[in-house]
Amino acid sequence: MKILKKILMTLFITTTIVNVNANDIYTYAQNSPQKTINSAVLLFTFDDPYISLVRKDLEEIQNKNGNNVTFTFYNGKRNQDIQNELIDSVIQNNYNLLLVNLVNLDQDTVKSVVDKVKEKNIPVIFFNVVPFQTEAIKSYNKALVISTDANQSGVLQGNLVVNEWNTNKNNMDKNKDNILQYFMLKGPANNTETDARSLYSISTINNAGIKTQEILSKFCYWDEKCAQDSTELLFLRYGDKIEAIIANNDAMAIGAIKALQKYDYNKGDKYKYIPVFGIDGIQEARNLINNGSMAGTVFQNPKETADALYTIGMNLVNNLNPLENTNYKFDETGVTINTPYHEYIPEKQ
Repeated sequence: MKILKKILMTLFITTTIVNVNANDIYTYAQNSPQKTINSAVLLFTFDDPYISLVRKDLEEIQNKNGNNVTFTFYNGKRNQDIQNELIDSVIQNNYNLLLVNLVNLDQDTVKSVVDKVKEKNIPVIFFNVVPFQTEAIKSYNKALVISTDANQSGVLQGNLVVNEWNTNKNNMDKNKDNILQYFMLKGPANNTETDARSLYSISTINNAGIKTQEILSKFCYWDEKCAQDSTELLFLRYGDKIEAIIANNDAMAIGAIKALQKYDYNKGDKYKYIPVFGIDGIQEARNLINNGSMAGTVFQNPKETADALYTIGMNLVNNLNPLENTNYKFDETGVTINTPYHEYIPEKQ
């Protein structure tokens, strides 16, 4: 009997120790600080209005998740050589994740970045614009693209032009030839976003039964000042013959409006007004639409982009399925996630 009691007591003590130790381990795991994920964010430039908003939203995510993630931002200054040097430096600095908004999207640049991060086993997300070729990205299971459906943005912008034409044709068709004469302000040459926005905006207008004639197009690389200077020169040459200005982004649309306003256009007089259309939905463009200086824009939500970069980036770092606990889907490439565009609805005056 004494022997049995000793055995039972020993079992009780052993079980208690195991339970206590297990509880201690669980408590430590719960209370111990999480490892901070260090992410390098390589932007094509700091001065682009839309990219600046994405940066701001990433900073807000960091503030809300301070012990979880830090974002360090690098300015490519619209120069791929500068950005290449930054990428080389970043890769040597023990970052857990790279978020890359490339200056140039040529196949060699994309492949070079993928090869470098693959060698270091660092997850990488290319964002904002889809490269022409995704083969290099497909070659690395920790690489993908987060962008938007550029075709959709062009279609939505084209619909804005169609609505303006159908509503205000008497004022818009200045020479009464039943043809829309327009000036196109484009992003960079050899860029998927530039090509899609330019093509689908005009094809949407044509598909609605509206004939178009391009007066001129100008590559302005998303830049407001380039658009302002180019529009001023065009206006001095063609003046009232311009019936619409269609810009691949809001920054260039704003530049065009500043040029027109120099000559007292787009200041409230319906007879001295050229409709200007943009894409991105940045605040300055929305203000211009609300006060009647700009015709319309397509809204690209920077917060959606930032949230997707964070959520999917954390999944990649933690070796999870990149789409785990998200509603995102890959498109036909198998490596690209598209966030949606929305038509901006002006505020009621």
